[in-house]
Amino acid sequence: MENYKKVSVAEAARTELHDALGLTGAEISVNTLPAGACVPFIHAHKQNEEIYAILAGKGKAVIDGETFSLAAGDWVRVAPAAKRQFFAAEDAAITYACIQVKAGSLEAYTADDAVIEA
Repeated sequence: MENYKKVSVAEAARTELHDALGLTGAEISVNTLPAGACVPFIHAHKQNEEIYAILAGKGKAVIDGETFSLAAGDWVRVAPAAKRQFFAAEDAAITYACIQVKAGSLEAYTADDAVIEA
């Protein structure tokens, strides 16, 4: 188990996986907003971009003053400087994962970073 770590996410309003998984290059949180609720602040980042994966439910995001709907299966990338806030729908909760990584830090990915073992 030296090369991996597995955890289960309990049903909670917010679970941060950085410490739980020993992450070294990203922060991941799993978040649930009940119907009618929102993240209680608008925020941006200094250097981290965020990738949001909508896992269940529906809601909306307001990013740099632009409002758009969100539903299960949607993915959204947000640049560090963008001002953002997320909302659950009035009639449904929303559950999403948020992945934070340093913008511009990815040098190789998928096959370019793979080492194929026979």
